[in-house]
Amino acid sequence: MWPGFLEQWKAEEERQWIVTQGSGGGAEEQATPAVSRAPVPAPVIQANDTHQEKEKDKAKISKPDVDNTTLVYRGIVFQLNFDQTIRNEEKFKMTRKKDDLVVVVQVHNRPDYLKLLVDSLRKARGVDSILLIFSHDYWSPEINKVVASIDFCQVLQIFFPFSIQLYPQEFPGNDPRDCPRDIPKKDALKLGCINAEYPDSFGHYREAKFSQTKHHWWWKLHFVWDRVRVLKDHKGLVLLIEEDHYLSPDFIHLLKQMTALKREQCTDCDILSLGSYSHIGYSSKANKVEVKPWKSTEHNMGMALSRETYQKLIQCTDTFCTYDDYNWDWSLQHLTVSCLPSYWKVMVSEAPRIFHAGDCGMHHKKASCMPVNQKTKIENILQSSGNQLFPKNLLITKRLPANGAGGVAPHVKNGGWGDIRDHELCKSYVRLQ
Repeated sequence: MWPGFLEQWKAEEERQWIVTQGSGGGAEEQATPAVSRAPVPAPVIQANDTHQEKEKDKAKISKPDVDNTTLVYRGIVFQLNFDQTIRNEEKFKMTRKKDDLVVVVQVHNRPDYLKLLVDSLRKARGVDSILLIFSHDYWSPEINKVVASIDFCQVLQIFFPFSIQLYPQEFPGNDPRDCPRDIPKKDALKLGCINAEYPDSFGHYREAKFSQTKHHWWWKLHFVWDRVRVLKDHKGLVLLIEEDHYLSPDFIHLLKQMTALKREQCTDCDILSLGSYSHIGYSSKANKVEVKPWKSTEHNMGMALSRETYQKLIQCTDTFCTYDDYNWDWSLQHLTVSCLPSYWKVMVSEAPRIFHAGDCGMHHKKASCMPVNQKTKIENILQSSGNQLFPKNLLITKRLPANGAGGVAPHVKNGGWGDIRDHELCKSYVRLQ
């Protein structure tokens, strides 16, 4: 087990080095080490203290210590990422062949939607051949219970080790010494908040809740391809989905057909996509695919990629990690025109095999946006198109424009990713061995 513990210490030391970058690197501003100790109360300033004494006492005030629950969570996460225990491994060892599909689900904390996704996977033909990986950034007994209920394929859980939940009062979570989001830089410098030098392109300072998703996405991509031991020599596809997606019963069948079509007619296709956000009727569309430049607004859902595509992508780590946009998909869009050897070509199904059940967003409370109603809506589409599913052959109906129009640059940079600590942590994932 020593290699696992060494990796944990290495990861923590690197994170502690990163966290000091926003504050000049003083030893007194190191991240709280992962050991338990009693909280240190802030000094009480008496009314008759001199100004000098107040300043001296102020300098002694340290950020809150890490509570024991957080330390327990950190320990669990590090151990599970090292152990990589695959559930149902024996049960499905005969049905899962080498290089069969890997499905990776990025999970936060929406258990009701996750139940819908699991329900859709349960109905998929050939699901007993997949390895289903859940990548979490939130430890939740309720979510773990949903995952534990899966009895139809092999399952692995991995955990983003630098989540807000694991670092609630220090970077990459919310450090009380960080600058307020909207404070002007000149005022931030006077205040002395630790990331005063690093607002984003719009003059705003980082918000951990928005930074986390991009961190998790990049860490997950690298961890799955290069750290999950059972995938060390994986030459098949990895399908990337999220907790609020819903899949059609023939999605595995379709990916196999798309893979064969790519081999025969589109060897330079980089990405296979199960569909875009438009709910096109299946009639006459179910056996048709298009080949076009990849766009983050259309093809960021149900992306399947090969190791070759991943290896090209990981060469662009610095560009991805320093691009000032907190959205992982818009950052990828930037890579397609700035760093990758050529813009991405995507083969996409005209009739979607993936649906965004959570597309109402977190602020919508109306009844039509409840998970059960979203499920009914999607299932009605699939049931009315049942005889169109599982096509025997696929046809490429549209290709890239004849004039060879290339990749598409992001029309706007969204910001939220100006902090040098985010850049360095993001870049560190590929260095941690």
